[in-house]
Amino acid sequence: MTHPDVQIETLRQHGRQLWQVRMGRRALTFHEELSARTFAAQLHMRLSWLRQQAMQENLDT
Repeated sequence: MTHPDVQIETLRQHGRQLWQVRMGRRALTFHEELSARTFAAQLHMRLSWLRQQAMQENLDT
């Protein structure tokens, strides 16, 4: 099972800068950079944990 990487992109909407956290086709947009970076870091950690769990399950079977 593979997961796409987590990416942060900046956007301009109605003259305001926004930050978008993307993972594959899915995305969430934040008004504050710190919120986007915090969410991206948590998502990255969760995906790493899920990858480790999947690898462990493969080794156990």
